[in-house]
Amino acid sequence: MKYFVCLFLSVLVLNTAAAQNEELKGKTAPNFTLTDIDGKQFELNKIIGEGPVLLSFWATWCKPCMEELAEFNKIYNDLKGKGFKLIAVSTDNEKTVAKVKPFIKSRNYNFTVLMDTNSEVARKYYAQQIPYSVMLDKNGSIIYSHLGYMKGDEKKVRSLIEEQLKK
Repeated sequence: MKYFVCLFLSVLVLNTAAAQNEELKGKTAPNFTLTDIDGKQFELNKIIGEGPVLLSFWATWCKPCMEELAEFNKIYNDLKGKGFKLIAVSTDNEKTVAKVKPFIKSRNYNFTVLMDTNSEVARKYYAQQIPYSVMLDKNGSIIYSHLGYMKGDEKKVRSLIEEQLKK
């Protein structure tokens, strides 16, 4: 019986998340201002218009997030010179936030990393679970969102970015 209750709840959560993700597509991305890992203020609207933006919601304790960030970093390094922006939004809370900067530095990641310790921005984007990614076109419209990570997901993301860079 416990199995069926857990299965039902899992399906319910995934269906709710999928419906909310569909709701986002085509809408203007909510603006936000957060602090990056070096203490500088970052505002999303200041980079809109420069090219496609991928928002990646993650945390240091999330193994699939680590795998996804490694793949997104490869894409970023290949396409950053063409206008693509990768913004990693850490949802680490006050207990784990101190691990973010050492983790990023140890992997030599050079994309923008923001701190969303109270998950305020994550809620604006319906990021109820992580990893969760949202892609914006150069006009700031949401064109893609995805919950979770499995090896190979990055191929679709790369394809969407390359398609946006041609526009």
